Amino acid sequence: MACSLKCGSYVSGFNEIVSSSNSKASTSKKLPPLSSDVLGKPQVVPDQKKGSRNCSSKTGNRFSVQAEAACLSRSMRWWEKNRKPNMVKIHSAEQLVCSLQNAGGRLVIIGFYSPGCGGCKALHPKICQLAEQNPNSIFLEINCEELKNMSHCLNIHVLPFFRFYRGAEGRLCSFSCTNATIKKFKDALAKHGSNRCSLGPAKGLDESELMKLASAGELSLSSLQLPSLKEETTEDLVIMRSMELSGLLNNAEHNRSKLEKDGVLP
Repeated sequence: MACSLKCGSYVSGFNEIVSSSNSKASTSKKLPPLSSDVLGKPQVVPDQKKGSRNCSSKTGNRFSVQAEAACLSRSMRWWEKNRKPNMVKIHSAEQLVCSLQNAGGRLVIIGFYSPGCGGCKALHPKICQLAEQNPNSIFLEINCEELKNMSHCLNIHVLPFFRFYRGAEGRLCSFSCTNATIKKFKDALAKHGSNRCSLGPAKGLDESELMKLASAGELSLSSLQLPSLKEETTEDLVIMRSMELSGLLNNAEHNRSKLEKDGVLP
């Protein structure tokens, strides 16, 4: 009896297994596997059993992240790649003037470039390396295509072009260089890159350049701090009057000495 029960249960279980496998087989025959066409080739998506680990989703997520990063890298334009913290893109003449005035005694290097300039594109990675090696220097980048009017006012006609500034000294040097003449840039950086105190306020652009930018509508005269545009204060007036009186007294003394020499005065 016990044996028959055991055998019966065994046979019963076997029949259930067979019947379930047959039903699954019939079901699988009725439902075709999912497929999709990718580049003209059929791609079969396997069925995932309930409770099984979904490894394909993780792989897909990882692939999507990598693809997104690759697309982002390709979407970045060459002048935006490898930019260092001390590299600043200039968007207006006012920003350029303020950046030079607020730099204090730090060395400021203005780089003029154009997206379609092959020499600028080839030189860009080396400029980024030099910026990383000189964190105390400020590298200002000006896109001449976006700021044509400002570049024209600053007499920029050759690209790539660079200007070096420091504090009260104003412009130190300016030149054009490429990959072949990168030594010119390195020599200027070695000469002017050492930290030193700059006495007085930062000079920045020349007064003539500021006036050109103002006349072209790139700057407002009210925002400029030029000696020729300063209002005369009471102290300034006192100094000027003292200088005028001193000049008058000197002239009078000179005339008196001349008259005495000529015998007109006793």
